[in-house]
Amino acid sequence: MNNLPSLSDLNVFYTVARKKSFTAAADELNSSPAYVSKRIRILEDTLKCSLFHRSTRHISLTEDGRLILERVFHILSEYEKLENIINNPESLPTGKINIVSNFSFGHTHIAPILSKLMTIYSDLNIQFDTVDRTLDLIEHGLDLDICVGNDIAPNMIAKKLLPNYRILCASPHYLKINDEPDDLDDLINHSCLATKQRDQSKHVWKLRSPMEDISISIEPKFISNSSAVIKQLAIDGQGVMLCSVWDVIEEIRIGKLQHVLTSYWQDADIWAVYPSRLKSSSKLKICILFIQTELLNRLQSLNSLTRGKPILAEVDDIRLPIEKIFI
Repeated sequence: MNNLPSLSDLNVFYTVARKKSFTAAADELNSSPAYVSKRIRILEDTLKCSLFHRSTRHISLTEDGRLILERVFHILSEYEKLENIINNPESLPTGKINIVSNFSFGHTHIAPILSKLMTIYSDLNIQFDTVDRTLDLIEHGLDLDICVGNDIAPNMIAKKLLPNYRILCASPHYLKINDEPDDLDDLINHSCLATKQRDQSKHVWKLRSPMEDISISIEPKFISNSSAVIKQLAIDGQGVMLCSVWDVIEEIRIGKLQHVLTSYWQDADIWAVYPSRLKSSSKLKICILFIQTELLNRLQSLNSLTRGKPILAEVDDIRLPIEKIFI
């Protein structure tokens, strides 16, 4: 989702929903009703849904509007907290902080966020490492672990930053040749590509569905500690993989990958994990809040997904090959 809504448009939407009137919202925002109406139309175009039922007498939220309003309230609240921190010089973090994260997630999202954090807080020194295993934060002298997965040590404090889960997917090319698996037992007839995740065995996929929790044993055709490697092999048509939605949602939407066995998933939320000795550290709180706010902005599309429901390609974005017909 490259065309993300602006915070200002989300604020306009929140104000209209709260006031239940374009005119009243315009008064509060010191703007015109025409401007408010225009920003709502732009936001609806961006989100590809209708947010309000409109009539000559009143407006009301659509079902999509109600769902989005809950998320928008959270996003605006977190942004306000972050803005208050930045504008309060007494709370500026200084000194060193040691952070670790998963390989792919760390490279793709956490590293650029930390770069932005350093730009704002120039007196902050960061050591950042990516790892493919769970480390004892106390033993290794670590302050913060931004991890993907729900296997968290009981002696740690954990704050959920963003919802996430893992799904099964493969390339349309692979599925055209090998057929889509009908059920989990059918995976024995498919090439499985496995990532050595911190929180799971490479030979067992622990899955959930609305009806059951189940563990299936697999014999992987290819194993790697890099989800980026596994994803590329899946795109190349080498097999079925279990991968985080944050990592594959764009490839699914543009048709490079296809969601299979869609009623099954594996919980793998995104967490900030830290030792209890740091629960009162203002420096750590600022860093966590900053990372969460940035992740909410970078990965807004995750909030619109439902576990156990299919993720579909966006037809307009799929470029089908042109077949040449010879007569």
